[in-house]
Amino acid sequence: MTNKNSFRFKQFTVKHDRCAMKVGTDGVLLGSWTKVNDARTALDVGCGTGLIALMLAQRNENLNVVGIDIDDYAVEQAQENISVSPWRERIKIEKHDFNEVFSSEELFDLIVSNPPFYTEDTTCPDDSRQKARHATSLSIETMMKQSSGLLTQEGRLSLIVPYSAATDVIGEAVMNNLYLSRRTDVRTTPTKPAKRTMLEFGRKAQPTVYDMLTLKDKEGNMSDEYKALTEDFYL
Repeated sequence: MTNKNSFRFKQFTVKHDRCAMKVGTDGVLLGSWTKVNDARTALDVGCGTGLIALMLAQRNENLNVVGIDIDDYAVEQAQENISVSPWRERIKIEKHDFNEVFSSEELFDLIVSNPPFYTEDTTCPDDSRQKARHATSLSIETMMKQSSGLLTQEGRLSLIVPYSAATDVIGEAVMNNLYLSRRTDVRTTPTKPAKRTMLEFGRKAQPTVYDMLTLKDKEGNMSDEYKALTEDFYL
């Protein structure tokens, strides 16, 4: 259930009235798709409302999450959302620019991001929304370099990016010794081309698991596979 100010899931509510990027399908997809079972520490880069951090914490009761964002309003909103959630003791939100060195006492088993790897020629007139959506605030190169330095040996990096950017992201990952282990292309309907791609990287080269996720069936209803992926969250 949603309105212009908030979005209610089964176990938590996310307010997004002060955040540049609202709750959307991309975040829900990544939060549902990312493997979390064996992770104990996670970093959410560009956490926005805190949605993905909340989803990961719900899915793994032993997971501690740090969410970072460059935007003051996003940080405040995420902190508010976390404070009223069942997992407030396991999620910490901080203001930080990932272009700068991120100092941490420990490495992370998991890094996730719905990053601003957009390449549209038209930028958003609202500065905070532009920072959230475009590569002017965080480049693919920086994302991969920083992630490579912050992951544990068995750690994973999970991203959702525009389909058109996937090849560049994969190439930059290899340059930083991160290798694609899983890829899911996302299309809206069976007749539409893929629009988004979810990518999982690790430190070891291995065969990549490929699949396709279709969000809606021919009648425009939520597909069975999308329902199955998100059943723990959507009302």
